[in-house]
Amino acid sequence: MFKKPVNDWKTSSPLRSSDRKKLRLKIASSYSIDTAEADVLVPEGILSVKFKSYLNEPGVAYLAPDGDRDPLWFSLGKGSDAQREDALLIPTIYTLWKMPKLLPSLSTPKAVIPIISGGADLMIPGVIHCPPSLNEGQLVSICKYERVDIDGAPTPMLSVPLAVGRMAVGSDQLQDSSQEKGKAVLVLHTWKDHLWELGSKKDVPPSEPIKTEDGAEENEDNTNSKAEEEVEDKSNSEMPANLEPVLPEVKTPTYTPDEVSQLLHMSLVQAITQSLSSLPASAFPIPATIFYTNHILPNRPHFPELVLHPSSPHEPPTADSPSTDSPSPDPSSITIKTSSHKSLTAFLKHAEKSGLISTKAPQKHSTQTDMLVTAVNAAHRDVETHHSFATIGEIEAKAARKAAREEDEKKQRAAANLEIDVQELWKPHLDSVELFEAMGESISKQYTAQEVRSLLNSYFATHQLVNPHDQAYIALDQALTACVIPKPKSKKKSPAEEAPLDQAKVEFMKRDELLKKVLNSMQNWYQVKNGDMGDEVALKKGKLAPIQVVMKMRQGRKASTLITGFEPFNIVAEDLSEDLRKLCAGATSIAPIPGKPANSGMEVLVQGKQSKSVVNYLVGKGVPEKWIEVQDATKGKKK
Repeated sequence: MFKKPVNDWKTSSPLRSSDRKKLRLKIASSYSIDTAEADVLVPEGILSVKFKSYLNEPGVAYLAPDGDRDPLWFSLGKGSDAQREDALLIPTIYTLWKMPKLLPSLSTPKAVIPIISGGADLMIPGVIHCPPSLNEGQLVSICKYERVDIDGAPTPMLSVPLAVGRMAVGSDQLQDSSQEKGKAVLVLHTWKDHLWELGSKKDVPPSEPIKTEDGAEENEDNTNSKAEEEVEDKSNSEMPANLEPVLPEVKTPTYTPDEVSQLLHMSLVQAITQSLSSLPASAFPIPATIFYTNHILPNRPHFPELVLHPSSPHEPPTADSPSTDSPSPDPSSITIKTSSHKSLTAFLKHAEKSGLISTKAPQKHSTQTDMLVTAVNAAHRDVETHHSFATIGEIEAKAARKAAREEDEKKQRAAANLEIDVQELWKPHLDSVELFEAMGESISKQYTAQEVRSLLNSYFATHQLVNPHDQAYIALDQALTACVIPKPKSKKKSPAEEAPLDQAKVEFMKRDELLKKVLNSMQNWYQVKNGDMGDEVALKKGKLAPIQVVMKMRQGRKASTLITGFEPFNIVAEDLSEDLRKLCAGATSIAPIPGKPANSGMEVLVQGKQSKSVVNYLVGKGVPEKWIEVQDATKGKKK
């Protein structure tokens, strides 16, 4: 569906609060999740945009409100707007990475994934795992199956969803050994297709080992290895015919309603311990829905089996040796709907009866229909004896901080690659030539200030020029004197007038002052290198001046910003003018610098006081801030 670029994208716009609520409720109903989970998948400020596919089929996409604008949902066909009852909302890969279990999933060998991403459908022989009771036309996700050596043992691994599609046949037909050809899934959207490319292009989350019942993993070894070898020998979308597709279903332990209620009670106690007890009295009352969403749900245990093991024949796991017989229970399944209370009001009344909280019913004629939580009891016995556990909120916050750090590091690396490297150089010239010849160094080479300093220090040590009483002072020999002591400018002066100069011979000079004078006697050069230019750098003669950003008043009353000296930094006047016109939303113009000779550079004028925007633009182009000078001539001040 998105193997080719999408046509005719319309302008995106935020959904109204009422439309977002309808969208959230529809997703919660369609995918059997609670509204809290749906709220994560339909964030505040979500955008909608209409489009047409390359086949000219209309559709609607829903984008995340942040800067990445990740596509989260889409629907296809006429009347695909989510407000229609019959419109089907399809999750994107970005959404499935947030909630991998939103759709039932099939798995296929690693070699098949590039074929699917290229626009092919998943064929029946390419299916390895398939859950039972799937119907034709049902939405499913597709994951990558591969074997990875872990500690010397080949371990089957399953990725997060990498494709979304509709079942072309039911799962009973997939299990039928007579079905050797044909399509299993009609693929609608894949990782790396043009819809996915619209987003932030995040890295694929790591794969996880497949955990099955005893013996299942051993039985799948030969089948899967043989399947992968056969698939890799094929380059077209028709998969090998002798692959046995389906493995035993992986059973995930679940909690009973009473156990879910117990876990929610523990979550409430955890919330009181961690945050609610420290809230000021003015923070109460809290509406029941907000209390549940902001305090109880984030404090659910992330590893519930370590807090309360579900009813099963297996031995309870410990933190040191967690159970490997079966997958861990899904912590997101711990909700009011799956508890014995069935409603939030019943749960809160039970908590009030046990003495944990105090509540108040909404006023009879108030617009507020939620029960209100008026206080919490931090002195309750359950709170005082509570042992804290890792919560969903803590793990998600930790993951978010890690993702933010990685994003910052990525931006810093990108900025480092983009930043222009400016290097000032000096070349022996006139009076300094004799000194460099005395040091045995090339007089045709350009040197950095640090290199000149190192050469001088070596020269001082070799010729024993350092003052033994004060090492900050250097004795001047003939080569140093000729370089740093200025010669008489005129030969017309009488011997009497020149005598004082001969008598005032300088014998010693401070080390730093001497370096400065040596550099002043050399010829200035510079090189400017963009981060993506590699080692090919053009040297230019002359002293590099900072870019001048000057704000002036025109005609006595109109402010304008003038930018000059940007050419050495590989910035073109026309591009600068056009970009600033859009960025500053004001008129711009280009002209030769007034009062300067021809070919001295151009001056870009921007209407208004725009120094901050100009500096941000130049820094974004990689110009180091120390090479930008800002002057406010409207007040006669410098910044």
